Amino acid sequence: MSPKVSQEHKERRRAKILDAARNVFIKYGFEKATMKHIMEESSVSRGGLYQYFSNKEDVMKVVLEEELDVFSEKINATLSNQPSSYWKTLQELLLTSHDDNNEVLTDPLTPAKIEFHLTSKNDEQRLIFAKKRYKHFLNIYARIIKEGQQKGEFSSKYEAEVIAGSIISFTDGVYIGYDVLSKEVELKKQMNLFVDSLKFTLGVEH
Repeated sequence: MSPKVSQEHKERRRAKILDAARNVFIKYGFEKATMKHIMEESSVSRGGLYQYFSNKEDVMKVVLEEELDVFSEKINATLSNQPSSYWKTLQELLLTSHDDNNEVLTDPLTPAKIEFHLTSKNDEQRLIFAKKRYKHFLNIYARIIKEGQQKGEFSSKYEAEVIAGSIISFTDGVYIGYDVLSKEVELKKQMNLFVDSLKFTLGVEH
């Protein structure tokens, strides 16, 4: 009779697999990564890995979902405390792509994320997640904009959802360009220009 495995042990093993998978996706990208790579990186058996995940798509979705959850918790905590400036909150979200020394700060997992999302239209499960991700960020940006409009900090000329969708379209596009062309895409300058345009659209006066 095999010994019982505690829930805590299962959760630790699952977290270990996800940490290993993140490293694998960073190293190989999404398309070239395999379940064998994840198995070797996490030092678990084949059976141990497939006990938690059926394929690499399942693994990637959980990695991305956990990132979304952490991001949401951070934003919800900020908004619950009623920030003194909704513009500053929005600006900080958009300008995390570079530091004060003009060095680009991109998530090392970004290339794998882009591979995963760019092929989503040909895969039903990936498409479901892509729609979930879009709705997730749409709700976050729209909430910030709506609350800013209600406080009188932002103009109500445009619907919050329309502006939120424009933010997602621009940021996704510029990061795909940067991932493919690297330094040929002047990420910092383009982001600063977009933020200035957004400031004008929202009618921010300071």
